[in-house]
Amino acid sequence: MSTRLRALGAVAAIVLLTGGCAAGTHPGAAAVVGKTEISVSDVDSTSRAVTTALGQNFNSTAALNTLVSNALVAEVGQQKSITVSPAETSAAALNAVGDDQAMFSKFQSDPKTRDFLNAVGTASMITVKLVGGTVKDLQDQSKLQQGVLAVRDAAKNIDVEIAPRFGKWSDGTLDSTISGSLSKESEQTAAKRKAAQDAAQQAQGQGQGQG
Repeated sequence: MSTRLRALGAVAAIVLLTGGCAAGTHPGAAAVVGKTEISVSDVDSTSRAVTTALGQNFNSTAALNTLVSNALVAEVGQQKSITVSPAETSAAALNAVGDDQAMFSKFQSDPKTRDFLNAVGTASMITVKLVGGTVKDLQDQSKLQQGVLAVRDAAKNIDVEIAPRFGKWSDGTLDSTISGSLSKESEQTAAKRKAAQDAAQQAQGQGQGQG
C-alpha cells in the first residue's frame, strides 16, 4: 500500500531538502511557492481525491507537501528552461504508481487526481533532467538523489510561505506539529522528519528494484 505512489518518495525528498522562507500567507492560501499560490481548497480537494484513488489516507499535510514540492520543481524547471513532453510526463506518472496500469487509469479518470499525478510525473522528469537523466533514470536511485540535490541548489532562493493552520516551514519541510510562533524543532518532530527522509530513500530503492 505504501509503495503505490513510489515516486512521491523522491518528490517528498525535494521538499525535505529544499530551504525556503517561512512566513504567513493571505486568506485562502495554504502556501505560496515563488510566484505560485496553492489554495486551501486545492489542498483539501487533492487530499480527498488522492485518498479515494489510492484507497488509503493521503492527508492534507501529505497533499500540501507534495503540491509545494511540485511547485518548487516547476519553478526550477522554468528557471533552467527544462521542457518535459506529454509522453515523458505520462511515463513518469505511470512509474509513480508502480507501473500499475489499473491504478494509473483510476488516477487519469478524475481531473483532480489526473492533474496531481501528472504534476508528480513532470516534477520527477525535471528532477532527473537537471542531471542529464531521461525516463529510464526514474528508477535509478543514484540519479534521483543527484537530481534532488540539484533541485535543492537551484531552489535555494525560492521563497516558501505556509499558512499558519498547516504548521511552519521548518528545516525545509512542513512541520505541522508546531505553531507558526515557534522556531525550535521538537525532538518528536525531528524524529518524524528523519523517518520521512528514510521512507523517501526506501521508496527510491524499491523503485529501483522494481525496474
